[in-house]
Amino acid sequence: MQKVSESNIKKEYQRKVNECIENVQQAVENSFKNIDAKLDELLNYEFKSINIIAAQQQQESPKINSNILLNFQDDNFQQQICQELTSLIEIKIQKEVQNKKQQHQQLIKETETQWENLIKTNDSQIQSNNNSQIIQQSSTLIITQSNLKPFNYQLIPQNSIKQDQSCYAIAVNKDFTILIAGCNNQIKVFEFIQGILKQVQVLSEHGKNIHTLNFMKGSDHFISGSVDNSIIIWARNKNNQWIFQQKLNGHTGSILCLLLNKNEDIIVSGSHDYQIKFWQKSNGWLCSQTITDHTSTVYGLSFNEQQNRLISCGDDNIILVIEQLELNKQWIVIQKITVEQFGCRLCFIDNNTFTFYPYGKDYINVFEMNNSNKQYIKTKDIPVKSGNIYDNSLFPSQYIKLKCILVNKNGQNVSLIRMKQNGEFMIEESIDFGTRNLFGYMTDDGQYLITWDVKSKEIQIRKYQEK
Repeated sequence: MQKVSESNIKKEYQRKVNECIENVQQAVENSFKNIDAKLDELLNYEFKSINIIAAQQQQESPKINSNILLNFQDDNFQQQICQELTSLIEIKIQKEVQNKKQQHQQLIKETETQWENLIKTNDSQIQSNNNSQIIQQSSTLIITQSNLKPFNYQLIPQNSIKQDQSCYAIAVNKDFTILIAGCNNQIKVFEFIQGILKQVQVLSEHGKNIHTLNFMKGSDHFISGSVDNSIIIWARNKNNQWIFQQKLNGHTGSILCLLLNKNEDIIVSGSHDYQIKFWQKSNGWLCSQTITDHTSTVYGLSFNEQQNRLISCGDDNIILVIEQLELNKQWIVIQKITVEQFGCRLCFIDNNTFTFYPYGKDYINVFEMNNSNKQYIKTKDIPVKSGNIYDNSLFPSQYIKLKCILVNKNGQNVSLIRMKQNGEFMIEESIDFGTRNLFGYMTDDGQYLITWDVKSKEIQIRKYQEK
């Protein structure tokens, strides 16, 4: 772990000292005319009286020098006040600097071991981030993990709603008041009314099945991707109705996966046309770049925590690691990982770790960054139930940071896997739906798991419960 530079601490506190001194000097100069008469009157007292007063002040506050008044001279009284105050401020702040340094060093010492176990540090990342912020994030995550308990997700029967049409994509808004489902070529909008899920609107702009849905958290918008090769931006109007806002055309194959960055000014799309497209928000949305390194269908996409890297997987047994350049903000492929079996799902855990689920296998691969060459390599496997049955490409993997839960569909099962403090993974629950035709989504806070499967033909909601 790279420790905070002592010289940087000194520079920062010296800057604060100088700033404080300048402010005090300015205040003294501005108010000198107002107190001049009082100070002259004070200086006309006999020195004996002054010494008595000074002695009394020293008894009440030993930190104040009682001889200050005796050292002042009439001819340069204002300057001497500033000098004396400067001396006092510097002594006080020097002590504060020393205390802060000791506290900071102690904090580093206490968290260093836990931090090294939690994350294999990427040196280039540390150089570009504030070290104290990294320590704070590490401590917060460690505290969060230590408070986590075993859990399961319990079905809420009253919120299940019958849905005969296939629902390939599901999403919920940030305050869990609206649920949308891609039912064949329609988007059905549901609201939670007095705790019960009720359908309120149907949107029919897409010509073919809808495979992906994403709500925006900073505005009343969501995006949809379809087999008709298009992406649509939807907005809510003043009448509380969802309306078509913009259609993004450019792909020549089905849209299978969509991502939004945290700033919600970039959309990334993966398609059956082998392409990954970046859509930039300006006056509307425009395609700003296309990645063409895949040689078959693109099934999965995931951003890292820092949002400067993207991973993708497809039907070509390749995982792409794509990075955004600082200078021109263009995205470039920095690593191609060849895997033995193609996969449909992958998910960043943090900046240095991601998971990849090989198609039909009974394990999930874990990839971690090698600190020496900054390349991702497979380091371990997580055993899961799959039955080695034919799967489908929808229902993307998610990592819920607040609860340290990885959500992964494998065959007819949904595995809920907890990342432990030592970096190991443990399956907390595996839900068997009895069918591979299973689609769903977990809310960002990990409170609700929402699914549709062909066996129950229901949109089902399960709630997080600690044991």
